[in-house]
Amino acid sequence: MNPLKSALLGCGLALTASISAAEPAVPAFASGRYRNLFTEHLGKTEAELDAKLAAVWRQFTVGDPATERLFYTTADGMTYIPDIKHEDVRSEGQSYGMMLAVQMDNRAEFDRIWKWTKRYMFNPDGRFAGYYSWQCRFDGSRMSDGPASDGEEWLVMALFFAAHRWGNGDGIFNYEAEAQTLLRHMLHNNEGGDPAVVTPMFDRKEKQIVFVPVGRGSQFTDPSYHLPAFYELWARWAADPDDRAFLAEAAAVSRKHFRAAAHPVTGLMPDYAHFDGKPVAFGSHGDFLFDAFRTIGNVALDWSWFGKDPRQVGQSNRVLAFLAAQGPNCPNNFTLDGKPLTADHSPGLFAMAAVGALAADSPDAELFVERLWNMPPPTGIERYYDGLLYFLALMQVGGRYQIHGPSIP
Repeated sequence: MNPLKSALLGCGLALTASISAAEPAVPAFASGRYRNLFTEHLGKTEAELDAKLAAVWRQFTVGDPATERLFYTTADGMTYIPDIKHEDVRSEGQSYGMMLAVQMDNRAEFDRIWKWTKRYMFNPDGRFAGYYSWQCRFDGSRMSDGPASDGEEWLVMALFFAAHRWGNGDGIFNYEAEAQTLLRHMLHNNEGGDPAVVTPMFDRKEKQIVFVPVGRGSQFTDPSYHLPAFYELWARWAADPDDRAFLAEAAAVSRKHFRAAAHPVTGLMPDYAHFDGKPVAFGSHGDFLFDAFRTIGNVALDWSWFGKDPRQVGQSNRVLAFLAAQGPNCPNNFTLDGKPLTADHSPGLFAMAAVGALAADSPDAELFVERLWNMPPPTGIERYYDGLLYFLALMQVGGRYQIHGPSIP
């Protein structure tokens, strides 16, 4: 490897090539190259993928506001991404929108979403100072001051990528400073203080992300919040060496958690889990519900980027085999041992199954890649969650969801 390329890869700088099935499956962080499964399995061209992504972006940003759009821009130039069905705006959706914008190289839209998020969701003081409200109304007024840990995780990652892809501006547009400050807060807020108040977002002993950093929710986790691929990057980019060491351990612990939480036959994980992987009996969240869709993608993305746990291949094969056996009208919720809980189906589940193909090496991989390619962009009242997962999946499966690392000084 030439010295320049070695240096680029060492700092995580994205090299934007994609790879085909005929080339070695070297993890993307080490190679700078990203698999395009639409090409591998379906023979689609990069131009066809470009056109599909552009069409989805148009639909979600300027499509029919009643049935298609997901990004709504206010008169004063800020963007919110509503959960239409539940009539709220969530840190989850805002952070996903920022990630989509940075991956699509659209800084203007990124900044509009970030401005809305910072203005209305950030807690500058009070009990949750330094965290972001997880839920607001469309006008920005708060429905809850408390945070949800996944929102903060995705905000940090999107801000780091923005800093590395576009450089930093002033104030809230100093993306690097915002990412570092939020990450530090997530790791150390009220560290060692009264857990009845507000905790860090990572349990310092267990080295795992918590469901919410307060009360009972700080005593268990959500497997879909485990993002070892993100932690690996933060373990290289966090300002404090001690934080970098902690995050490297957190990545390894998350991989172990996936194995502990997944059913040995179906591969399904629960919405909520204890730190040892056992389901949390909190309502029906010990089952495979909507949050848990994302566990399929999180496992496979980690394998695709870093390739550190070969057992992720078997895990992905198991869950795709189970879902494939349910047929094209696969239900969207199950007990962990595979009993359907609904007769409904969700495009978002099929989208995450297609991402699972980044790790799977079974024939089911092609099935879900093809289903994703043929799936129309979600519309209607449930287009928020299904639509965001669909768009993220298109980028991940197509090799367009990439690591943007710091450039060489």
